[in-house]
Amino acid sequence: MNIVCTTLNAKYIHMNLAIRYLKAYAMPEFDVKLVEYTIKDPALNIVADLYQRRPDVIGFSCYIWNIEETIKVAKMLKKAAPNMVIVAGGPEVSYDVREWMERVPEFDFIVVGEGEETFKQLLFALDGHGDVRDIAGLAFRDGGRIVINPQRNKVRLADMPSPFRFPEDIPHLPNRVVYVETSRGCPFSCQFCLSSIEVGVRYFDREKIKDDLRYLMRHGARTIKFVDRTFNISRSYAMDMFRFLIDEHVPGTVFQFEITADIMRPEVIEFLNREAPPGLFRFEIGVQSTNDEVNRLIMRKQNFAKLSRTVTMIKEGGKIAQHLDLIAGLPEEDYNSFRKTFNDVFALRPEELQLGFLKLLRGTGLRLRAEEYGYVYMDHAPYEVLANNVLSFDDVIRIKQVEDVLEKYWNAHRMDETIEYLVTDVFPSPFDFFQQFGTYWDERGWARIGHQLEDLFRRLHEFLRTAVPDALPVAESLMKYDYLRNQKYKPRKPWWNEKTDKTARTAVYRALLERPEALGADFAALGLGEKELFKHTVVEIVPVDVGRYIAAKQLSFAPTVIVAYFDPSGTGATLFSAPLSALSASASA
Repeated sequence: MNIVCTTLNAKYIHMNLAIRYLKAYAMPEFDVKLVEYTIKDPALNIVADLYQRRPDVIGFSCYIWNIEETIKVAKMLKKAAPNMVIVAGGPEVSYDVREWMERVPEFDFIVVGEGEETFKQLLFALDGHGDVRDIAGLAFRDGGRIVINPQRNKVRLADMPSPFRFPEDIPHLPNRVVYVETSRGCPFSCQFCLSSIEVGVRYFDREKIKDDLRYLMRHGARTIKFVDRTFNISRSYAMDMFRFLIDEHVPGTVFQFEITADIMRPEVIEFLNREAPPGLFRFEIGVQSTNDEVNRLIMRKQNFAKLSRTVTMIKEGGKIAQHLDLIAGLPEEDYNSFRKTFNDVFALRPEELQLGFLKLLRGTGLRLRAEEYGYVYMDHAPYEVLANNVLSFDDVIRIKQVEDVLEKYWNAHRMDETIEYLVTDVFPSPFDFFQQFGTYWDERGWARIGHQLEDLFRRLHEFLRTAVPDALPVAESLMKYDYLRNQKYKPRKPWWNEKTDKTARTAVYRALLERPEALGADFAALGLGEKELFKHTVVEIVPVDVGRYIAAKQLSFAPTVIVAYFDPSGTGATLFSAPLSALSASASA
């Protein structure tokens, strides 16, 4: 029997964990072939590739991001090969199962919930050894009737085989995100999340997990993401795993975790700040809302003061990057409440702040109670909120405008000093800056066209010139600083049109050749001659002492020289600055 398990990943770099568990669990009785695509691949191309593999049975792993494309593929496959058995599984089809069986008659079977044992028993039945009527956790068709068998008991995770020991995966490990789970389930009851439906937390065998991690690192895996819903729910377990990863990691490997920040004890953070190499760990922290009443309605327990303490301690440690999540559209969180939530979280200055929108997932408490809060949401996946009783569609559109520029201008870290100045000293709050800029961006149609790095600077400059012209001298100075410091090579054509007057620039170069220490000992240590100075540096004179602002966040209006030195090896720019008067004094002396 020729068996294929497949899925459509959101991105090429992802590796689906579910189909690898199915393959591992089906062995040795069945040899399951794995093949993965992306949602960007043309459906007909996927169908042609799968068809040519001549499978007797094909299993699809279904999620909100791929279900609609998966259905297209399944329908075409069934037309091309009517006798092919199509099995669907995964979180998206594990709820409202009858509706899926009715909507997609091409699905011969649906594996409901945890699928390893159910799928293997189905393969036995299809191979003539068993009856599908006796398989728990399976939906199927019996003539014109849809049958949904009761769900099965959970598998014992300690006995699960490794999903990582397939030779065909080895060449891809260095270039993919490898997903690892050390537990299933979640202790919390957040009503927007599928994980809340499964009561309790079950763990895989800890030593087997460690052996898998050694194997993955030995074969070149560079990004390993733990999919546990709350990695640190057990302090002793998390500490043991952190210690193991610190002691045995391969340099260059990054481990990502979802953690619950308000339950992380200070001594754990102190341990990580002391012991973890920089860049080894990355934490994703779901904040969602800072409104206590909203959190009560979604049955989410959260102590924002303790969460803030954790985020701040980690940030001060400088070892671990943090990604914080917000959800717009939660019950009773209107536009003004969400503005406060955004500002509360942005005040922590996370390396990344993801602004997402509530999705009314099948099976969740919020979807079941959607009418209570007046939810209007998409009929098809991803079931994203369009409005509710306190948030209009106009409000949703406005918050989406914030999301767009937040991603480009904060999470990308192209203009950190500029954005810090704007959200602190110019606009009433961070949210107000992103909202006003996002609206301006949207009104000009920029969301519908592409942009180079220089375009992003020009568009912010245009907005500031229109919205807050008085702030432009400082903002423009910082924008030039940010642009130059983030270049790997000397730019041929910076984003700004005007350039420092040639005579003034020549005077600066002459002063630097005579007394390079005027820009500090580090610049003098470069020992640049005239040829190197002209070839490898960019000089700009700005009206603000940027060095003082960067160091102490103090504004001082004084003509200032910025010198960006670009190492010939391409390692990037080093910036130096000094008031023009200091260089002029050096030149006259």
